[in-house]
Amino acid sequence: MKKNHFWLLAVVLAGKGLFAQNVQQDSLKVHQLDEVVVSDSKFELKRENSGKTVIKITAQELERNQGKTVAEIINTKSGIEITGSRGRDGDVLGVYARGGRGRQVLIIIDGVRVSDPSSFSQEYDLRLLSPSNIESIEIIKGAASTLYGTNAATAVINITTKKSSKEKIVGNFQTSIGTNQTAEDQNYDLGSISNAVNVNGTLNKFKYAVDFSNRYKSGLSAAVTPENEEDIFSHYSTNLRLGYQFSKDFEIAVFGNQTKFSNEYDASNADAPNLGKSEQQRAGISSKLTYGKGSLHLNAAYTDYETNSKDTYGESTTEGKNWVLDLYNKYTLGKQWHTILGVNCINDEAVFVENAQFTIVDPYANVVYVSNFGLNLNAGGRLNHHSEYGNHLVYNVNPSFVFPTRDGYVKLLGSYATSYITPNLTQLFGAFGGNPDLEPEENRTIEGGLEVKLSNKLRFSTVYFDRNEKNTIGYDINYTSINLADEINANGVEVEAIWLPITSLNVNANYTFTERKGDNAIRIPRHKANLSVGYELGQATDFSLTYAYTGKRFDTDFSTFTDVPLDAFSLVNLYIGHELIPNRLNIFINAENILNEEFTEIIGYTTRGRNFRIGMNLNL
Repeated sequence: MKKNHFWLLAVVLAGKGLFAQNVQQDSLKVHQLDEVVVSDSKFELKRENSGKTVIKITAQELERNQGKTVAEIINTKSGIEITGSRGRDGDVLGVYARGGRGRQVLIIIDGVRVSDPSSFSQEYDLRLLSPSNIESIEIIKGAASTLYGTNAATAVINITTKKSSKEKIVGNFQTSIGTNQTAEDQNYDLGSISNAVNVNGTLNKFKYAVDFSNRYKSGLSAAVTPENEEDIFSHYSTNLRLGYQFSKDFEIAVFGNQTKFSNEYDASNADAPNLGKSEQQRAGISSKLTYGKGSLHLNAAYTDYETNSKDTYGESTTEGKNWVLDLYNKYTLGKQWHTILGVNCINDEAVFVENAQFTIVDPYANVVYVSNFGLNLNAGGRLNHHSEYGNHLVYNVNPSFVFPTRDGYVKLLGSYATSYITPNLTQLFGAFGGNPDLEPEENRTIEGGLEVKLSNKLRFSTVYFDRNEKNTIGYDINYTSINLADEINANGVEVEAIWLPITSLNVNANYTFTERKGDNAIRIPRHKANLSVGYELGQATDFSLTYAYTGKRFDTDFSTFTDVPLDAFSLVNLYIGHELIPNRLNIFINAENILNEEFTEIIGYTTRGRNFRIGMNLNL
């Protein structure tokens, strides 16, 4: 579809939006300064009682970013850099939080950790996620292994999927189309299509939800090549969730997921048919039994991963699967003490020359104290028992103190926490460089900060962090996996602010300074900042203008095996949304990189230039 078709469709949608009658809506009233957060304690606590500065991405924010990937949305938050998120959809993503690596970030979906045991680093592939199925995302930064176990060293990204409506049946349909082009080649051909449909409801005590989504991207080459041939990415995801409320005290739900994506990419010969296909199949159960002042929770899932690659190096297949079970009891003493006792079990398995697996069994305990005089304390410990290396203990102490003010509060917070990262199956038993004598990586994080809330119009926070890595897993001269003797230190400052000067205007800003010492610290910007300004025009139309700055950093040029400095760059994006029918039909136009800045994110890989997207969100 060529550019004249795109602009014709854009004019039609824009015309409908401009001339439709104004209707009442709350599209911009989404920054709730009195947030309830869950991730840092597993209890629903007021933000002022949390010893962390938890980032919460709401359903409304996800809706305003319709058509973007989960990686693109998370990348706008403080302390996180996701390389590949500004390039072609399908590029391999690297998550760097607080100067760490991807294996130090844990992804959780509906209470269950997800990670691919067959992958080289055991990271979870963010390309598997579909934003249309997500209700909210909470991001807690820092060491969090006490509650969440292995890999929770620099950040936990806690994803909650959409649940069933209380109505008998409701539906939602999302669709968007747009360009997919580089700054150099502004052809305005359509190269991006995204669709999603969700049906859910409640029939007496029975709850159900089913959704399907797909996205398709073409027009961009994965690598920078003279021919600029296109590499196509296609993604399909299906989810089913069924639940039954046996009584007001007991409920149970089962869920299933199948996600597939096909990704063309460039290997040593960019003209060759390089194609990768990945599939994830998940099935699980969650239940909750409430009694008195306590509740017993069970979250468990089985996941099967398979990746097939065919390129200039030949054909290869990786297979992995894991079982995850988290059983814990929550109990509240009075209104001040919130306690958790639990056990987490993991079994990872992958196929190399022969099957390899390990088992983890972790008992853990955590307590939160919320006083009536301002003191809050979050503390706990976990005993990690691994079938290969034995036992390892981690713990956390996270005090905070709140000084109430006339219209808000001032909160001082601090934290000392340890975490661990288990060696993955490739490092332990891989055909090349496997070493079954590896010990877990160890992380220690110290935090100190301040959060200030002034009425319901302004919240400001700043946090200093200092992180130390020991036993980092690397390689010796024979490329055998070993625990390195050298330590790595990362420290920095994160600043966040939300300001609502008037009802129709909101400003959201963050800044991160990060410094990593002990290795080459590739792809980690020293300075990074984001600014978002949203304005509601009338009662049905809203605008959002965002600015993102990514500072200088290094990347490795693998043609010369040298580290090369990359220039800083800035991106400006614009969103315009209009509600045609209150709470029913919304249309939008999204323009990204409107200044058409050329930049390098990863050496040798393509980045997106100015692009436009139009779409609609229909509730039935």
